[in-house]
Amino acid sequence: MTVLAPETTIPPISAALAGRMRAIVGERNCIVESADLRTYESDGLTSFHATPGIVVLPSSTEEVVSIVRIAREAGLPIVPRGAGTGLSGGALPVAGCVVIGMARMRGILEIDLENGWMRVQPGVINLDVSKRLSPDGYYYAPDPSSQSVCTIGGNVAENSGGAHCLKYGFTVNHVLGARLVLGDGEVVDLGGPVADTPGYDLLGVLTGSEGMLGIVTEVVLRILRKPQATRTFLAIFPSTEQAGNAVSAIISGGIIPAAIEMMDRLAIVAAKAATGIDWPDVGAVLLMDVDGPLAEVEHTSAQSIEMCREAGALEIRRPKDEDERAMLWKGRKSAFAAVGRISPNYVVQDGVIPRSEIARVLKEIETLSKESGLRIANVFHAGDGNLHPLVLYDAKIPGQEKLAEETAGEILRICLRFGGSITGEHGVGADKAPYMAEMFSESDLETMSRIRCAFDPEARFNPGKVFPTPRLCGDRPGIYRPHPTEVLGLADRV
Repeated sequence: MTVLAPETTIPPISAALAGRMRAIVGERNCIVESADLRTYESDGLTSFHATPGIVVLPSSTEEVVSIVRIAREAGLPIVPRGAGTGLSGGALPVAGCVVIGMARMRGILEIDLENGWMRVQPGVINLDVSKRLSPDGYYYAPDPSSQSVCTIGGNVAENSGGAHCLKYGFTVNHVLGARLVLGDGEVVDLGGPVADTPGYDLLGVLTGSEGMLGIVTEVVLRILRKPQATRTFLAIFPSTEQAGNAVSAIISGGIIPAAIEMMDRLAIVAAKAATGIDWPDVGAVLLMDVDGPLAEVEHTSAQSIEMCREAGALEIRRPKDEDERAMLWKGRKSAFAAVGRISPNYVVQDGVIPRSEIARVLKEIETLSKESGLRIANVFHAGDGNLHPLVLYDAKIPGQEKLAEETAGEILRICLRFGGSITGEHGVGADKAPYMAEMFSESDLETMSRIRCAFDPEARFNPGKVFPTPRLCGDRPGIYRPHPTEVLGLADRV
């Protein structure tokens, strides 16, 4: 386990400072006891840990502003946090920092069905948005596998995706506006409930910025009408190569499925153990949704099934009702957690490749698995080439955790070698910062840093994330600017 060393340049949280924050949010919403702080030591990427100095849970924009100003006066870094479900260490505290948790800001503030938008606070659970809209025939499209627990604020920070983002786009395509608290406590509104706003796309810059620009306290979301019809089928293949060929055929044939997901043999074994689904022991399965007008759906679904058969599908399963459809998707969406049934520990990775390279990349990953001696399960959004390999290991065996982390890093390098990216939807955070320089040039990274500095000149929000080396915000004395590899203990992982 990688344990973060305390950062000695951070002033300690005094009783007086804690008292000022407690006066703003209330006794129960200001956490300082060491045992309670441990809840916030990591996000879903549990190989990194650091203890914050204090956790504050505001309930309004005004309370966030007050906390930010106090933290700034005290010279403390600030780490925003949603539900803590992230998988890149993005919500990882800096030792001794102020964590501002958004869990209490769960209000749905306004809904405008006629114009297709709603305004929410950042702590609203992703799935709860669609639940609220469902009786009126609307829904919110981005659907991460963790959608039953992850929050809208976290989705904005990471530009989260999901199975159905192949057709409908990522979070950035569904955020119309945001209210943002900057490092000096100023509140700004970006965008709004209109299709397009004039000027620079600052909202696009904010979405996916991983909490480094400020704290989002309200979000205006684009909402969609439910499609007239949806058809789902499961295609069963003897190998991932044949499944990958089917994906290429479907997309190149002009069909844009709502979702097309692939799982390999090891992932299928895990899902069966966790959910009891009756999938056969085969090389791969594709789970596909087609939605839209009924006539189009019937036509494209039939075309896609025929393409799967031509690619070598052994069997096609079509659910007879919504319960069977839900069970198919349960098998897919439980995949990450399900791997815990077949391995005591695992590393979840996230990279992107051109979908035409799926078969070749999976062969490379298989070779890497044999060389490392570690099993690797593959679950991914096949339509847009977003891989989610899971590297299985046993932390009780000396050296296996480090080997698993190195293997996961090598998978990212494979993605880059085939013209892909080190992240599709999980973000860079602490985990992938060492690989940024392998994807971007020095001038690229400097440009990113200058954009960050325009929002947060003191680099106070979520420091030590994303950038692999210290970045520019001016050589001003007294500004908290730790070296990421020192603060995050990443030096031995490069």
